[in-house]
Amino acid sequence: MERLGIGFIGTGFVNTFHANALRAVRDAEVVAVFSRTEDKGKSFASLCRELRIGDPKPYTDLAEMVEDPKVDAVWIGNPNFLRVQTVKTIVEEVTQGKAELKGICCEKPLARNVKEAQELVNLVEKVGLLHGYLENNVFMPPIVRGRDILWRRGAAIAGRPYLARAAEEHSGPHSPWFWIGRNTGGGVLMDMACHSLEASRFLLTSPEEDKDSITPKVVSAEIATLKWAIPRYMKALKSRWKGEVDYMKEPAEDYARVNVVYESRDGEVLIAETFNSWSFMGPGMRLMFELIGPEYFMYINDQQPYLHVFFSREVKGPAGEDFMEKQTAEQGLMPVLDDECFVYGYQWEDRHMVESFLKGEMPRENWHDGLFIVKLMMTAYMAAEKKKKLKFPPPGLEDYIPEVQRGTYNPRSILESPD
Repeated sequence: MERLGIGFIGTGFVNTFHANALRAVRDAEVVAVFSRTEDKGKSFASLCRELRIGDPKPYTDLAEMVEDPKVDAVWIGNPNFLRVQTVKTIVEEVTQGKAELKGICCEKPLARNVKEAQELVNLVEKVGLLHGYLENNVFMPPIVRGRDILWRRGAAIAGRPYLARAAEEHSGPHSPWFWIGRNTGGGVLMDMACHSLEASRFLLTSPEEDKDSITPKVVSAEIATLKWAIPRYMKALKSRWKGEVDYMKEPAEDYARVNVVYESRDGEVLIAETFNSWSFMGPGMRLMFELIGPEYFMYINDQQPYLHVFFSREVKGPAGEDFMEKQTAEQGLMPVLDDECFVYGYQWEDRHMVESFLKGEMPRENWHDGLFIVKLMMTAYMAAEKKKKLKFPPPGLEDYIPEVQRGTYNPRSILESPD
């Protein structure tokens, strides 16, 4: 049976999730890994061997890795500000006939702004590569299963759902570059609203129809810096990352609310509400989803799993993330996710990408979806800056760069009234 040889680009947090997820994917093998840091590449290759998902060769030269004849597809999981150059390198190797790839996957968000995202789509389509957009939320088993049940049993009898809510909140990113708006493209809206916006669109779209069956018409948004605008927390953040992150000089938003009003092909009004935060304090990362229709309702909260553990104040152990992602405590009553790769959708996501590439088919979640979400996010930033609802797409979207990305964002602007 044919197997897909995967080359990982990046050895950080998200590709570690993908590596663990690939244990549940039969027809794939990790054959190569690229990291700019030799030791990190070797360490990640060792992890892959421990997981029994392959014996990858580590590379510090991306072009050399892509030229490896064992590499059939690449999973891009490096920082946002490196995406364009990464894809240019890959496409150049393919154009010159030095690399023969079946497909290319890119972790969310696709890019920092519309111009970059459109360039990435143009690059991969110029050389005819299949492309997958790694948005795990739309592959989460509870979301996929809940959507199927509500549309099959509820919408079929009572009418389509009209309101979706999605939220993802935690206390902040793992890496310093992600806190810096210039590098990421923004703050929490860029980091996490990409999840929530695509999840809510997925829930509102009938499984029997294509994604274009609902059309975004109006976008409104607010962004703010709450916890990480407090002086003692700004100082703590700067100290944690040894001065690399300085919110006293260059802040990013740690709270974002985005509303998207869609219209169905039948003219029905649909609403997606999203909330995201780096200022949430709880047991760990909180994911919440709702889908509401005329006579039915769906609710998901990852902090209400079937497994909880309790430790009294006498149990004082080291800090860790062995209960759930972005864990903040080790005492009291704590929720535990027994298999985060499964619950968060990484297993189903990676299986779909692998199977699509092996069949020579375009994945159902691809870079056109990534581009669409970047357009929604940029419209949301624009709406927040202008303090008003905007028709989608607004004029000037293709060249728009948010204040957070430009380094000119003022957290206190939320106190100002619109002009």
